[in-house]
Amino acid sequence: MTPTAPSLGIFGGSFDPVHNGHLLVARAASEELSLDRLFFIPAGQSPFKPDRPPTPPAIRLRLLRLALAGEAAWEIDEQEIEREGLSYTVETARGYRKRFPGARLYYLVGMDQLEGLPRWREAAELATLVEFAVVPRPPGPDQALPEPVVPPALFRFHFLRGIQFGVSSSLVRTRVRAGLPLTSLVPPPVEEAIRKYRLYL
Repeated sequence: MTPTAPSLGIFGGSFDPVHNGHLLVARAASEELSLDRLFFIPAGQSPFKPDRPPTPPAIRLRLLRLALAGEAAWEIDEQEIEREGLSYTVETARGYRKRFPGARLYYLVGMDQLEGLPRWREAAELATLVEFAVVPRPPGPDQALPEPVVPPALFRFHFLRGIQFGVSSSLVRTRVRAGLPLTSLVPPPVEEAIRKYRLYL
């Protein structure tokens, strides 16, 4: 009997800092796609944000480890931080395809990124390496629901129902600078570390 190929999720992002929205996305993907493992991959330097260097990797990794404590099927992969220069998804996808040749690979991507996928580096090759799990983005308090996006035909997509939760890393950073509580926005150990080490001030 041939063993079933594993289903693996790849969740890239700055995670600056990680928040409960990230964790809810990970939970939805894990459940809806029946993932065997989910890898969180903090970016070194995003090619889409060349003028906005992220918080040092050691800090982002520390907070991510606190947030993922106790989640046996969720792992942190530091490869993009360890690579020099900009972080390109296709390089990460190649590594996973080589490491897990028979696996079904799902790369998590936000709904707002769909139209830009053909402009990602070596997009045609990327389309052969992974399937995209599309994460719904909740509208802001004064926004209507977003118009449906027709995904590029080159790629394979799975649209997640998700767990709606309107939070972002920039919101967390803003609230820290304003001295406002982070209750329900980040896991308690992450908030404790942010306060203790006076991060994002």
